[in-house]
Amino acid sequence: MKSLASDNYAGAITEVMQALQHENQDHAVAYGNDKTTERLKDELRLLINYQFKLHLVFNGTGANLLALSLLTKPYDAILCAETAHIYVDESTAPEGLTGCRLIPLPIDETGKLTPATIQRAVKRRGDLHHPQIKVLSITQPTEYGTLYTLDELRGIHRVANENDLLIHMDGSRLFTAITALNCTLQDVVQASGVDALSLGGTKSGMLYGEAVLVFNEHIHDSPFFHKRSMQLASKSRFISAQFLALLNHDTYRKYANIVLERTQQLATVLRKYPQIIITKPVEVNAIFAKIPPNWIKPLQETLFFYLWDEHMHEVRLMCSFDTSEEEISLFDRKLAELTR
Repeated sequence: MKSLASDNYAGAITEVMQALQHENQDHAVAYGNDKTTERLKDELRLLINYQFKLHLVFNGTGANLLALSLLTKPYDAILCAETAHIYVDESTAPEGLTGCRLIPLPIDETGKLTPATIQRAVKRRGDLHHPQIKVLSITQPTEYGTLYTLDELRGIHRVANENDLLIHMDGSRLFTAITALNCTLQDVVQASGVDALSLGGTKSGMLYGEAVLVFNEHIHDSPFFHKRSMQLASKSRFISAQFLALLNHDTYRKYANIVLERTQQLATVLRKYPQIIITKPVEVNAIFAKIPPNWIKPLQETLFFYLWDEHMHEVRLMCSFDTSEEEISLFDRKLAELTR
């Protein structure tokens, strides 16, 4: 049974499964020294047109931790949104592995960090009694499913530069974001000035795997951190093959457009019912809405989703690449039944 819980719940796209089967035909050198991984590096260089180091990892937490560990020292601090995945959903792993303090910052009504908020957080530089603020971590799209525009990314980049902050981007859904923004990976990298990017694959239809792209030319020891993080896959080529399947003929855009269309269709359904209040702009594949509390359980039994804020009766509905129009109609029929 499908759900509206998370794009992590979905399986893998057909092109990825075919790529894995093709990659499984022969032997290849281990630990990322294979031809498939080299092809992936070449493809990404063409797309981004920037020099970078590529490290393939198993999961999103591993990607974020590896990226942050490359940018920090154990006495540093990392600024992030109060809703950031590294702060809310990765337990104590970021602080445990990096040794750094996470400092959550207030977000605006759309879930974004602003340059003014970031500027106010930079303080007590050089004070040995205070963690030294060194990295800003931003999420694109945000945890509320909203998008930083390229101009907003440029504004964040400027304030980071002015305060000597390095930038990490959690891009677990970045392929969906650039499709929604009708821009490219290069546009985002250039606008944000990102030093290390966690590029998601799993939520875009891969079976597993993420990538860390390191753009900061002063970081030379990232392979050693990769090994230390326990995220170095011996058969890295199977992660590379999946990413190549996403990039081939812009396959990621095909599926991202499907999920964006389904999300807007679901939002249109919700707006039919005055009892439901959509609380955040619907810009990628997540919808946040206040639903009458007595509706939540029967709706979850129809298509499961998560209760986001139990005090506000706010839920998160998330479409995936395989969410169908029939399933949205089923949800609509259940809503109509509940209004009677």
